[in-house]
Amino acid sequence: MTHPTVDIIAQLAQIAPDSALAQARAVREAATRHTQGSYDVLFSHPPQGNLSLALRFFIASHVSTLHDNAALAQFYAGRLADFPTPARDEALTQALAHAERLTRHPVAATPAHLHELQQAGWSDDDIVTLSQLVAFVSFQSRLVVGLQQLTTAAPLVANTADVTAGHWHTQPLTHSNKTAPTAFTQGELGWEPWIAAKPLAAFSEEEQAVLARFGHTESDYFRLLGRNLPLLEQRTLTDKGIFYTSGGLPRSERELAATVVSKVNGCIYCASVHARKASQLSKQDDAVQRLLNVPPGGSLAAGQDPRWQAIITFAARLSATPAQVSSHDVDSLRAAGLDTQAILDLIQSTAFFAWANRLMLTLGEPFWPSH
Repeated sequence: MTHPTVDIIAQLAQIAPDSALAQARAVREAATRHTQGSYDVLFSHPPQGNLSLALRFFIASHVSTLHDNAALAQFYAGRLADFPTPARDEALTQALAHAERLTRHPVAATPAHLHELQQAGWSDDDIVTLSQLVAFVSFQSRLVVGLQQLTTAAPLVANTADVTAGHWHTQPLTHSNKTAPTAFTQGELGWEPWIAAKPLAAFSEEEQAVLARFGHTESDYFRLLGRNLPLLEQRTLTDKGIFYTSGGLPRSERELAATVVSKVNGCIYCASVHARKASQLSKQDDAVQRLLNVPPGGSLAAGQDPRWQAIITFAARLSATPAQVSSHDVDSLRAAGLDTQAILDLIQSTAFFAWANRLMLTLGEPFWPSH
């Protein structure tokens, strides 16, 4: 059974249609549309493989609960009510273990975990879709929590918790014996998948055109996610709608937010790409490197100027699991000069990397290219 397409995020965050936030989201129409489009691909289209709609709603409901997001959990529980409860077999047990790992501690993932999924009967296509689903709900959850801080739906509770830098991999070699980065860097890294990327020749001519449109026919990462190409397309368009737009939060600070999330989650690869962009665009290489150099357990905002302190603190708190951001953090952003449009951009940039990090960390790993 399917439900009519709606703007789920607006519904759950209780965004009034005539509010400044609704107007800001209208300016970012592509991000709004393709966020909903990603949901539609995952939960409205006839599923392929072993991930039935019942399983998808069951797992999404579970992940929402792990995020302590009552509104999102209630939404998915309502969708699940249309289906019989899935039987708890080994395949579901492994899927839920994967979902919990992605949600709570994605940096702990290893190739052995993906092998366990395969042994339980999940195909490589299934594993990609399952990982996308969990990461997407992590994105949704942070969108809802972040946007609630701009509506009356937010609890007015001060939060003084300092979300610190997470741990990251420090082993010197990848699982295929390439040289692995052991610290955060602005250098250019490679990334290799732990399950096979789909060969380019296995895509139809039309599917290859989709990959080519985004310039990623040679990317192992994109061809891996291309195992569910309709979702990859919506996800990529969501990314572009969040990061590649004019006005609002400067692009450099959207990239800064992506770097902060990656420090919280321990994603060296994502941080390398987006810290480099933040440095290039902001011309504040020292400040970006200071952020990258924060050790596990260290304060991410330490030593930054007041505006970046407010941005980093907000992004870090929104990236915690469960999210710890409050409306008082929004007050700090406004005091630092961010208006509603800029705050929306910050929320969406931060939330998107809850999605991106979880895929990068659990489906593969970075390496230093040989020159």
